[in-house]
Amino acid sequence: QVQVVESGGGLVQPGGSLRLSCAASGSISSIYAMGWYRQAPGKQRELVATFTHGGSTVYLDAVKGRFTISRDNAQNTVFLQMNSLKPEDTAVYYCNAQILLAGSAWGKGTLVTVSS
Repeated sequence: QVQVVESGGGLVQPGGSLRLSCAASGSISSIYAMGWYRQAPGKQRELVATFTHGGSTVYLDAVKGRFTISRDNAQNTVFLQMNSLKPEDTAVYYCNAQILLAGSAWGKGTLVTVSS
């Protein structure tokens, strides 16, 4: 089994920055992709940024140039650096790990609130 745990959310003013972390544990070798999703109140969950199986990155258009996904393979951790935050970035951010032959694992989420 794979478990993922997010951290790093909080309250930030517009224009500010936050860095989210996602630590994976368990059957790490079965993970072939990891990324970040978010869900704002009243909206569907959407992909924010992810590493693909081939190692490339994919970003939601609305965050391109502001968010950066990175990883530390030694620590089994994926990060999401969020800069120039906007009120519309307010959401619960979830980490997702795609698992070979076993679907995916989701974290419980971390709340990001962008407000003055």
